[in-house]
Amino acid sequence: MIRVLLDQGLPRSAVELLRADGWDAVHVFECGLGSARDEQILEYARASGYVVCTLDADFHSMLAVSGSSGPSVVRVRREGLVLSS
Repeated sequence: MIRVLLDQGLPRSAVELLRADGWDAVHVFECGLGSARDEQILEYARASGYVVCTLDADFHSMLAVSGSSGPSVVRVRREGLVLSS
């Protein structure tokens, strides 16, 4: 099962919707990373086996510059998402 870690810019309500659909999802606030730097979020995701879902473009740049092959990052390019069940 793919594990997803939702970044600060994504709504916390998305986690419950994903979980209800069978996803292993967690929001950074649940992990104590609500005000963490992006580097810390990447390291947590790498160590815990999560794919990062984010609105930020800089995650990919940080991975490229560091030469790291993980974690995987999915950039959501639509802001202002309203989620309902």
